[in-house]
Amino acid sequence: MLWSTNDIDESLTADLSAKLGVSTVAAQLLIQRGLNTTEKAEEFLRPRLAHLQNPFELSNLEAAVTRIEQAIEGKENVVVFGDYDVDGVTSTVQLVSMLRSLDLEPRYFVPRRLDEGYGLSRDAIDRVFDGVKADLFIALDCGTNAHDPIAYLRELGVDVIVVDHHQTKTEAPTDCIFVNPHVNDSADAPWRDLCTAGLVFKLLHGLLKKRREAEDPRVESIQLQDYLDLVAMGTVADLVPLQGENRILSWFGLRHLRANDRVGVRALAEVSGIDSAQEMASADISFKLGPRINASGRLADATLPINLLLSDDYKACRGMATELDEMNRERQTIERAITQAAEAQVVAEFADAPGVVLFGDDWHPGVVGIVASRVSRRFHKPAVILGCEGDMAKGSGRSVSTVNLVEVFQRCADLLDHWGGHPMAAGVSLPVSDVPAFKARFIESLQELYPAGLPEPSLEVSAWLTVDELNEGLLDELDRLHPFGQGNAEPVFGVRGIVLSDAPQTFGHNNFRFRLPPTHNNRRGVAGIAWRMEDFPETGQAFDMTVRFSWNYWRNSRYPQVTLVDWKPSEA
Repeated sequence: MLWSTNDIDESLTADLSAKLGVSTVAAQLLIQRGLNTTEKAEEFLRPRLAHLQNPFELSNLEAAVTRIEQAIEGKENVVVFGDYDVDGVTSTVQLVSMLRSLDLEPRYFVPRRLDEGYGLSRDAIDRVFDGVKADLFIALDCGTNAHDPIAYLRELGVDVIVVDHHQTKTEAPTDCIFVNPHVNDSADAPWRDLCTAGLVFKLLHGLLKKRREAEDPRVESIQLQDYLDLVAMGTVADLVPLQGENRILSWFGLRHLRANDRVGVRALAEVSGIDSAQEMASADISFKLGPRINASGRLADATLPINLLLSDDYKACRGMATELDEMNRERQTIERAITQAAEAQVVAEFADAPGVVLFGDDWHPGVVGIVASRVSRRFHKPAVILGCEGDMAKGSGRSVSTVNLVEVFQRCADLLDHWGGHPMAAGVSLPVSDVPAFKARFIESLQELYPAGLPEPSLEVSAWLTVDELNEGLLDELDRLHPFGQGNAEPVFGVRGIVLSDAPQTFGHNNFRFRLPPTHNNRRGVAGIAWRMEDFPETGQAFDMTVRFSWNYWRNSRYPQVTLVDWKPSEA
């Protein structure tokens, strides 16, 4: 892996450091994020909800609010239909909670992944209605490409609102109220990169504004900020850029999440092993809360986490959280077995190919997206992993930073029954009989789009530090840059000339615990951990390393810890 370091403007760094009262390392990190003026940097370091734009500036949102108000006033039969991932679940919980506060009791549903596939479909609509037709159908985190199901709803005389952030394959849906900034709004709109959880928060903001103007007494006790924990979960888990409004919402949302005021969140945090005394970070959503919410939709029915997050009964919540935790363990077991088989197949068949398409007739379609992520990261190439449902192959693709999956799938569209998603992640289904042709077309498309081949994987080093600079003061400053994720990457630091005096401890599969040599300011040395390393420096060998630096929480205490990203023998 290539390591690169951006040039440092030492004069600008020193000036920003002095004006903000932060270290030169923190100033350098801010400049790398394009925050090279005091005003920009201070706005980033001190986010304010007041910086959020008027929700009614978002195209079609006011029309959606007006139609929902009509449903509230008329006590209409309303269905909320959300996707089965974290973004869809948290979006559904937000809207259902708000409507309940306004004395409306909407029915809520998610697709049954194994029976109905992704998103809105006629099969899902028939199951949802089951003889009880809705007056208003609100689709969340799906619907952008559901032209036929929307037409079906309209034939039934049902009004439709779609709130989504996915890209269109052809054209925007018609004959519905369509809220999707990726389709309707300008590229520089501050809300353009909101996930559906963020868009629903905007919808709720607009609804509260209208209800307050109407002097509705039911909104007096409603605090919009109480929904921010759900917004943070959806935003971080859906890998949208943590910039602009996304950063504001997730920054405040994490603080609400840490308070664990929502009974379901508290129960889920407990079974996830999150210490009650710790401050929650984006990684806790990505690796602990999110996977447990997703496990239900991958293996069973995603209504369970919605019920969990809507409930105020701790005993019931603890039972549902435990059930999700057990599902997640089952998911991990299935995923490990498929990952091992897939990685072996890549080595044998795709070593020189620019991309990977793998199919297993006994692979569970609910976990192949996670497997695709692992395969893509390990081999640094786009990967599509497919499981089997009858005569259909269904799965997910994951990409690398240089490859837009949407462009690649568009070149394969005639072979696909269904596909959709983002440039970095997309779902796909096709007849099993067409998998060989799709595999060939996928690789051919990559070769045409990237004739020079994919670039060698690289790692941008944010700053080079000494071991002594890996201290608690730096961690306190890094806390102000949170949450880390897409568009606000966690810094990677380089350290040269490390020599371990004690042999590392091995655990699990190619995992290591080690300790950096003691320094004047840290006589015990900084703790370190390495995950899935094929090899590790020998004791007494000088090496350079790249690391992430964070707090590690253990039994109501915390300590600094580095996580090894990559290493090379020292040249000197």
